[in-house]
Amino acid sequence: MKNCEYQQINPQALSTSSPNPTLPPRPAVVEEKEERARRKWEVFPGKNRFYCNGRFIVAQQSGVLPLTLGLILVTTVLFFVFDCPFLVKHLTVFIPAIGGVLFVFAVISLLQTSFTDPGILPRATTDEAADIEKQIDNSGSSTYRAPPRTKEVMINQQVVKLKYCFTCKMFRPPRTSHCSLCDNCVERFDHHCPWVGNCVGKRNYRFFYTFIVSLSFLTAFIFDTQTINVVLDFSSCTAVELVICFFSVWSILGLSGFHTYLVASNLTTNEDIKGSWSGKSGAEDTGNPYSYNNIITNCCSILCGPMPPSLIDRRGFVPVEESSQTVAMEMELPMLAAKKEINVVGGPTPSQLPPSRALQVPSSPLPATPNPPQPDWQTPV
Repeated sequence: MKNCEYQQINPQALSTSSPNPTLPPRPAVVEEKEERARRKWEVFPGKNRFYCNGRFIVAQQSGVLPLTLGLILVTTVLFFVFDCPFLVKHLTVFIPAIGGVLFVFAVISLLQTSFTDPGILPRATTDEAADIEKQIDNSGSSTYRAPPRTKEVMINQQVVKLKYCFTCKMFRPPRTSHCSLCDNCVERFDHHCPWVGNCVGKRNYRFFYTFIVSLSFLTAFIFDTQTINVVLDFSSCTAVELVICFFSVWSILGLSGFHTYLVASNLTTNEDIKGSWSGKSGAEDTGNPYSYNNIITNCCSILCGPMPPSLIDRRGFVPVEESSQTVAMEMELPMLAAKKEINVVGGPTPSQLPPSRALQVPSSPLPATPNPPQPDWQTPV
């Protein structure tokens, strides 16, 4: 066995260590904080999924979206493979071009609707929620009461009630509703559409309307051309496409007509179903306070207005506060520096010594004796 030597720790060296040990560089702690910093989409409280580092947002229950894309893709591919060659030969070469433009327009609008923030409102912070919830009652006593469920505001000389959201801890702005599937308050909430895998609101309604209109034109175009193809040259593949388009064209055309009426009236699906401005909800018919009383102006304000910015800042960083662990680490820095100083003055640290030869170092320096004995510090292994 090869012999080696080690040097034990001299207790007297503990009292003669450097009075000002060198601390580790501060940027190391800052770098560790930056590594722990997370983006806001990682701690988002709603029921959503994020992709590409928070650039795309969809609902958590978005399983129908692949089915929507699949139906559009399969129908269009069958049309181009089996119908277009015959129609180009006997009718015109513009049929594939028209079908391709409608297909690309519909798919892009669908993806924009699905992956765009619909207008989610951030939830109230702790201080903001405390200011609302801790309201003093009307009697002037010092006890607190729960916030009221409604608040009245004036919009275009008309009283509009704002409801309090106990999940987001705030009064919902006008035309805002809380989606139970996504667990978010969405501004100008229209409806939650499972076919696009997202809520439809203020920021993506124009994409949704463009999608259903372009899909209506695409379905009607394929249905008409397939009808001509079946009359001229019947085939089984065109019959399959014809059945799919027959059952989808009427529902899509009806949906497009309904939303065209909503756009012209400056209404939402949620407001129309509840009858907020038509007297269906039990209140008097006071008229829509958000309408400009002009069809062209209503359409331009919804479809051609500037895109409002997203309010949730999903790719921003979460502020890192000074945690107790970081404070404790900073308090231990002098002790770590002292151990390093001991290692320089007296040799290896106790963790580097063999278990049988390690010397327990006391927590406080030992008092120096007048004439300490000088033992033999070299001990063979």
